[in-house]
Formats: sequence, structure tokens, C-alpha cells
Amino acid sequence: MSIMSPQLRSIPVRTRSLLAAAAVAAGVVAVSQPAYAAGPAIRITKIYYDSPGSPDFGANSSLNGEYVQIKNTTKKAVSLKGWTVRDDTKRSDHVYTFGPFTLGAGKTVTLRTGRGKDTSTTLYWGRSGGTLAYIWNQTKDKAYLRNASGALVGSCAYNSSRQDYKIC
Repeated sequence: MSIMSPQLRSIPVRTRSLLAAAAVAAGVVAVSQPAYAAGPAIRITKIYYDSPGSPDFGANSSLNGEYVQIKNTTKKAVSLKGWTVRDDTKRSDHVYTFGPFTLGAGKTVTLRTGRGKDTSTTLYWGRSGGTLAYIWNQTKDKAYLRNASGALVGSCAYNSSRQDYKIC
């Protein structure tokens, strides 16, 4: 007694064998594909390190022309309270600590060096006071993003005087 349908029996045996082999091979290929690691959920996406007009005397408009952008790549909002951003120096005044701030799902926040009014899309480091107020060196530096526990979440480095920014 055959469990094969009449339609399937009408297909020549060789064709059925080839179809079965192709189906098995496709299953093996699908199973053997490598799994790719997901990128970081919260990541630095851009550093604009050579603000228009700099170097100058640290005017607020110029300070706000340098910034770092951080993106939430998840489908859930994430609290950044206590997270930090810093550059490659070891200076304590080159560390920005997030206060109460939630980065929405799929959203980006821009952290500007100078002063301004914080919004849901733009935060301000609050720096002022001349040329020493700049955070990002104009040719080479590295940004570090750490969570509230101090664990490194991501970083982005640049080494160029030919560009004004780095896409991370």
C-alpha cells in the first residue's frame, strides 16, 4: 500500500529523487548558515570633532558644533541614567554623566559640547570657557560609552585631519 498521492505518483521517480535531494540540501544549507552576533544595543554612531569655526576662542556656537551621537538600536526605550561618555584623556572634566534620561526605541540623541537646553533629542555637556572647553581633539581621539555599572558599551576612534567627523 502506497502513501504517495496520485499526483506525486505521476511525477517520474528520477524527478522525485532530485526534488527530495534539493529539499534536503536546502534544509542543510539553511541550518548551516552562520549566526551573526548582534551589534551593541546602544552605540556611538557619529563624532563631529572639528566644529565649524574652530579653533577659536570657544564660542558656544562653535562648542555646540562638536558632538557625539548615540543610538538605541533596540525596540525598547533604555534609561541612560548614570551612563558616561568620555574622550581618550584621563581628565575628569572630560566625562559627561547622563542624568535622568531615557533614549527611545530606535532613537538617537546628540550630545553637544557647549551649553543649551536639553531636549529628548539633544543634550548639552555644559562646557564653556575658551579653547580648553573643547572635548574632541581635531585630529585624533576616541569616544567611550559606559553603562551605569562602568562597563564599556562601545567606543569610536578617529585619526584624521582630512575629515570633520567620523561615522562609527
